[in-house]
Amino acid sequence: MSSGTSGGTARSTVRPHSETARRGPVRTFLRTLDGVTIDAAYDPGSVVYDTGRPSPGHLSDLAIVVAHGFTGDLERPHVRRVAGVLRQYGAVVTFSFRGHGASGGRSTVGDREVHDLAAAVRWARELGHTRVATVGFSMGGSVVLRHAAAHEEGADTDAVVSVSAPARWYYRGTAPMRRLHWLVTRPEGRLLGRYGLRTRIHHRDWDPVPASPVESVPLIAPTPLLIVHGDQDGYFPVDHPRMLAEAAPDHAELWLEPGMGHAEHASGDALLARIGEWVAVRAG
Repeated sequence: MSSGTSGGTARSTVRPHSETARRGPVRTFLRTLDGVTIDAAYDPGSVVYDTGRPSPGHLSDLAIVVAHGFTGDLERPHVRRVAGVLRQYGAVVTFSFRGHGASGGRSTVGDREVHDLAAAVRWARELGHTRVATVGFSMGGSVVLRHAAAHEEGADTDAVVSVSAPARWYYRGTAPMRRLHWLVTRPEGRLLGRYGLRTRIHHRDWDPVPASPVESVPLIAPTPLLIVHGDQDGYFPVDHPRMLAEAAPDHAELWLEPGMGHAEHASGDALLARIGEWVAVRAG
């Protein structure tokens, strides 16, 4: 799927780093390079890591950008819970992908969403953070991989975490993925997505088809990469994370989590804390 583009640059309402630290969380709209308005929020966090030791009450040099899964948005309780755990390890930027929540445009289910993530990463850099990591779930997990592979100037990342992501496109090997394809490809499915799931889905097919996650992974090096997947994931079986890890043997780690299901809902606070610790150590 793809959507039309227009000129423009990433735009946001930002404050200097120290002023943001005093005033606390910020809510704004960002404009992507292809002209879509993205709802975004910033939380300066509660802890800064210095040589691995947390110091309460200081603004972190690290910002963690959270990329939610399909049909999520920054207001969803499961996304807010993820952000709440990760704020212990640095500042957190959350945003709603295009077609989700209060953001503009229509979802292209992982294609043009790389522009949305890039706008959020640029915002974190503008806010003064010298280290920026991305943590993505399901669709967002595929987006963080494709975004990191681009090494885009001004929107580059220092560490990447992909949770419950597919390795390849058009996978229909599980019942949940067959239902998702019906939702995306059928007019009645897109109607259900719009009014039942608050997700506006683009009607056009991808043209051209973007590089798949497994094709993107080798290009991420030397940026540290963590791949997290549950062995009980109902959407993507364990051959997906193994394919991703095998595509990047020198710079990727694979955590195959026993008993874990899919994406944010299946990511417990203990796992999220482990991810936060990994990011704090490996980002930069």
